[in-house]
Amino acid sequence: MKTTTANTTNPINPMTRIRVEKVTLNIGAGKDQQKLEKGVALLKYLTGIPPVKCITQKRIPTWGLRPGLPIGCKLTLRGEKAIDFLKRSLVAKEKMLSLKNFDERGTVSFGVPEYIDVEGVKYNPEIGTTGFEIAVTLERPGFHVKKRRVRASRIGGDHNITKEESIKFFTENFKIKIKEMEAAV
Repeated sequence: MKTTTANTTNPINPMTRIRVEKVTLNIGAGKDQQKLEKGVALLKYLTGIPPVKCITQKRIPTWGLRPGLPIGCKLTLRGEKAIDFLKRSLVAKEKMLSLKNFDERGTVSFGVPEYIDVEGVKYNPEIGTTGFEIAVTLERPGFHVKKRRVRASRIGGDHNITKEESIKFFTENFKIKIKEMEAAV
């Protein structure tokens, strides 16, 4: 009788493959409503999807914020749209990121100073020149157990994505370079 054992060091194990879960775009405008409207127009111009406005929950008198005041906008892309937009926006960063852009849980965040640097995007005089921020969330198969409605549970430590794994994923799949690693060579 033949028995099989699970090999956790096997690189072909489908449960260890990393993939892009979502790409989140956001623009913070503060209490400047004109900048917020330009941000909403920019995200819709870039993706064709209307973004959601972020509303304040707290009162901060020194900043002039009160509950119910819109201070930013955000948009989430998933699937092929997310990967396509990520590839085009990495061109704006010249396919070079810093180690500071990667966190300990596998999330990658970076800013694009001007939207016209994104590949295939033309200048729109109604929007002007403004930038936005991008956050990329990575996941592995099985991560849904922490989000499911019935019997949600934690992800095991071995299954979490580390900073080194996310750097390796980006260098292999998106052909990016890391500034600190380039300086060391």
